[in-house]
Amino acid sequence: MAEGDSPTIARLRVRIALREAREAAGLTQLQVAEEMEWSTSKVIRIEKGDVTVSINDLRGLLGLLGVRDKTKVNSLLSDARIARTRQKAETVWWQEERFRDQMSESFRKFVEYEAEASQLRSFNIFYVPGPLQTPEYGLALTGTWTEEADFSQDKVDALVEARTHRREALLRRGDSLDYMVLFDQSVLLRSFGGQAAFIQQLRQLIELSERGLFRMRMLPFNLEIAIANNGSFELATVGVGRSINEIMYRENGVSDEIVETRPDTARHRKRFDQLWRAADSEGDTTAFVQKRIDELEANPPNR
Repeated sequence: MAEGDSPTIARLRVRIALREAREAAGLTQLQVAEEMEWSTSKVIRIEKGDVTVSINDLRGLLGLLGVRDKTKVNSLLSDARIARTRQKAETVWWQEERFRDQMSESFRKFVEYEAEASQLRSFNIFYVPGPLQTPEYGLALTGTWTEEADFSQDKVDALVEARTHRREALLRRGDSLDYMVLFDQSVLLRSFGGQAAFIQQLRQLIELSERGLFRMRMLPFNLEIAIANNGSFELATVGVGRSINEIMYRENGVSDEIVETRPDTARHRKRFDQLWRAADSEGDTTAFVQKRIDELEANPPNR
């Protein structure tokens, strides 16, 4: 299987192409369902990627949507065949029952795309992103909400373990992934988990960045431009060659979502790249993190 032609990416290409073709044809999901003699839920699940579309169904659907270019049709049929194969013989960690029970559908989907991404852009205004968190920092961050009715200890444990899996995947991939992390300065000042855990977290940021596993820049408080008012987000670039797509994941504390529409993802990527250029350099950011470590160590809590 060629690089970039995993079932995950092939399925993504098919469903985005189908959704865009439907919108270009001016048809609603209900109208497509009626014409194809399907349930509306089937159309929705195909476009969301919850199910893969059969080759025969895809041929009929492309005809209905006016997609007749032979090259494009053959390409999508090829993708549909790949999408219906198993990527691995073993179950990947995010498909295990305890993670499926405790992780949201949107988060699990993003983790799957994250594993396939060639680039990741992470914009953070509150905390260190999941793949870069130490277990202690992650537990302090997530465990705060165990008193919530829908936030059990099992959920906390699963989410913390998920971050460990994501970090291990980052370590295995090495320099095959271009991972850019943009921090608001407040992230590097807020001591989640207490001073010792936070120092350990900051040291890990320096260690992983010096190993070339990710690049980090900081937006300092004295930056004289508007930052952003849409909160933190993760943007994954997936696919190679003829078809590259971007997937955005964002959460606001009470809900989360996957965003795939090209205007939305393109706008967020443009904003990220503008802020990345305006931020402190990697060298200056690393120096700030080290200075923060030195300050914390020079002023232990009991002193």
